[in-house]
Amino acid sequence: MEYIAQVQAYTAIALGLIIGLGAIGACIGIAIMGSKFLESAARQPELMPALQGRMFLLAGLIDAAFLIGVALAMFLAFSNPLIAKLG
Repeated sequence: MEYIAQVQAYTAIALGLIIGLGAIGACIGIAIMGSKFLESAARQPELMPALQGRMFLLAGLIDAAFLIGVALAMFLAFSNPLIAKLG
C-alpha cells in the first residue's frame, strides 16, 4: 500500500512539472514571437497582413504543443499504468 502512495505522490509532482514547465515555455515562446512580429511590422508595415496570419498560425502550434503536454499529464493522472502493475 505504501508503494501505491509513493507512485501517486511522484505522479503528482510529475504532473506539476509537465504542466508548469509547458506553460512557461509556451508563454515565453508566444512572447518572443509577438515581440518579433511587432518589430517586423514596425520595419515593414506593408507586410503586416501576411505576417499576422503566420503569427496566429504559429501561436496555435505553440499552444497545441502545450495542450499535448496537458493531455499527457491528465492521462497519467487518471490512468496511471504504474498503479495497475503494483496493485
